[in-house]
Amino acid sequence: MTDASIDPSSVRSGPLYKGTAQSRKRYAAERRFRLYGLIAVIFALTALVVLLGSIVSRGYSAFTQTYLTLEVTLDPGEFGAPQPNQAAPDQATLLGANYGGIVKRAIRVQFPDVTARRDKRSLTDLLSPGAADQLRDLVVADPSLIGKTVTVDVPMSDDADMLRKGFIDRTAQASSRRLDDKQIDWYDRLDKAGKIESKFNIPFFTTGDSREPELAGIWGAVVGSFLTLIVTLVLAFPLGVSTAIYLEEFAPKNRWTDLIEVNINNLAAVPSIVFGLLGLAVFLNVAGLPRSAPLVGGMVLALMTLPTVIIAGRAAIQAVPPSIREAALGVGASKMQTVMNHVLPLAMPGILTGTIIGMARALGETAPLLMIGMVAFIVDIPGGFNDPATVLPVQIYLWADSPERAFLEKTSAATMVLLAFLVIMNALAVLLRKKFERRW
Repeated sequence: MTDASIDPSSVRSGPLYKGTAQSRKRYAAERRFRLYGLIAVIFALTALVVLLGSIVSRGYSAFTQTYLTLEVTLDPGEFGAPQPNQAAPDQATLLGANYGGIVKRAIRVQFPDVTARRDKRSLTDLLSPGAADQLRDLVVADPSLIGKTVTVDVPMSDDADMLRKGFIDRTAQASSRRLDDKQIDWYDRLDKAGKIESKFNIPFFTTGDSREPELAGIWGAVVGSFLTLIVTLVLAFPLGVSTAIYLEEFAPKNRWTDLIEVNINNLAAVPSIVFGLLGLAVFLNVAGLPRSAPLVGGMVLALMTLPTVIIAGRAAIQAVPPSIREAALGVGASKMQTVMNHVLPLAMPGILTGTIIGMARALGETAPLLMIGMVAFIVDIPGGFNDPATVLPVQIYLWADSPERAFLEKTSAATMVLLAFLVIMNALAVLLRKKFERRW
């Protein structure tokens, strides 16, 4: 039953009404905050989709390569007379034959009306310099082909490849095109004859770098990255885990250990190029180690990754409940036995997760490796830790700085490969955490 003598205006100004108004304001602020968070997530996802879409749209075409089918006559006179008691020329003769001239004559046969020297040169410019190398490898693998007419698919030049992929505007003025009208006409005639086709670009994954875009591949950089990461893991993981165990389990808590902890945390935020300068000063100038070698690159990246491994290791060790230590000590285990047999196995999933994340960061680094000379142009596939090498991010950097249009798609394609490696490594870290994580 209500009291009719109560003034309604006093109720609207009372504490209950004020609390209700404040609640409405608080709920409204919470809804706005959620809306702002949703907008931020949508914006971030949109930016990510645009970035990935831009990379894929520019790089997917690099996974195909344009080839020309040629009928090549391997005249025995090109290889000299075989030595006595030899059925075929020796290896040196096979390697030294003029395969470039053989390939050029094969394409000129297709166009008997091309007689001017300049036109002949323009015609052969449709072929890649790698066409002669491919024919050489074919003959060296099977010398019995000498004296026969063989059909071989040879790579075309990067300009012809760009024309087939639609990156050269046929309607533009000849002065602004890398192929003139005659070359485009010759290309069209070969295409109508069914001699031009696109194939999956296997050499992109199996060869090293090259000055010719159509011959450039990422295998040398992939091998260099693998060797560099091996050195990084071998150095950073045991040192980082040992340091984390000592600081967390054995080190006394005093001003010196506090100073060490502060410096470790600060090193994790130091720009990566500083570690490159350190490697240049210590490993190259003082120790005299070889430049552009995976050994030096791995040592530099290990210095950069070490703080991340230590911090992740300490966090994983701290997450182990004290009751585990107390139980082990209570049954007579020593401090070392407690740490090695109980604490470390339980903390290892977190340690491995932090290590993989640190290795993924090292895989994507460029700046510190530029300082130690891994920006050099490397054609050969590295065979050891001291051989000259480059890594995938530096390879991307080099290609991005090249003027040829074909290197643009190679840059985006190599970026796609690098992102795939990073996604795999981060997914592995997540799987390890999910598989071995324990909730206390």
